[in-house]
Amino acid sequence: METEEQDINASLRKQDHINLAFKSQISQNQIDNRFYYEPILSAHPKKETFSFDFLGKTMNVPIWVSSMTGGTALARKINYLLAQACGEYGMGMGLGSCRQLLYSNEYFEDFNVRKFIGNQPLYANLGIAQVEKMIFQGEIDKIESLVHRLEADGLIIHVNPMQEWLQPEGDLISRPPLDTISELLQLTDLKIIVKEVGQGMGYESLKTLFQLPLEAIDFAASGGTNFAQLELLRSNAHKQAIYENLTKVGHSAEEMIFFTNQIVNELGDKLKCKQVIISGGIKNFLDGYYCINKIQLPAIYGQASAFLKYAQENYEALQAYIETQVQGLALAKCFLKVR
Repeated sequence: METEEQDINASLRKQDHINLAFKSQISQNQIDNRFYYEPILSAHPKKETFSFDFLGKTMNVPIWVSSMTGGTALARKINYLLAQACGEYGMGMGLGSCRQLLYSNEYFEDFNVRKFIGNQPLYANLGIAQVEKMIFQGEIDKIESLVHRLEADGLIIHVNPMQEWLQPEGDLISRPPLDTISELLQLTDLKIIVKEVGQGMGYESLKTLFQLPLEAIDFAASGGTNFAQLELLRSNAHKQAIYENLTKVGHSAEEMIFFTNQIVNELGDKLKCKQVIISGGIKNFLDGYYCINKIQLPAIYGQASAFLKYAQENYEALQAYIETQVQGLALAKCFLKVR
């Protein structure tokens, strides 16, 4: 007669152990040396959240759905599913470029996701070239109207001079992005996040931005989708041959964390921006956990392509992916210490 203490699966499990033993060996060069593994200090995680304040809102998971797309039927479905997931799990979201909405409401519903995301952080998005143009034309009210219509918490400005240069129909900027960002901060009360688009930013650019009253800086580091490379692939073969090496310059998220920690220590009271979204090359929860614990400022981590992959399937697939990330973060919090 079986009792509760008996393990009815023991025999099958032991046979699996024999069959899989030789396939389950990890070599020295496969060990993830970013962490100390501490197996005796915690129990398995219970179902919990990481409730914390970020961007003036309460989030439950330190994950940001990075800016993606709009303007197509598929984009609308994707944005709606992503926003619904952010609302359910307590994540934040940046919209794709909202440029079209400056002049027309034709694609407004593609971006109208507040009804799905609830009270989670939501930011509209414009390129530096569009912001520069609006300032020159005295049309800051169009930017403010865009943010208010979307019921967004603020505006992401993506700074992308390399992308615009390589884009066949790109818009060239006529002054340093720093001047445009600084002027916008003086002209509006909108909360502003500044990001790159897949190549990251160097030390001097980061140091300058951290001295501005920005809501956050989004790394958009090298290692994820590189929009300069994406645009170059849309160009002709001659242009690709000339400019290919330009797409390979940039900075990884880990390097930008090093820059940021150095800048925090150097600036002291001059540090005005005190929140970071670490994105670019964050492939999984271990990458994210490592990065947000390595940086000296309050931080969350952003992903785009992973969410895009599952959002194109259905909501159940997206939920399943997010569940693994949340559970993985909880497990890492219990048993892993960042070196």
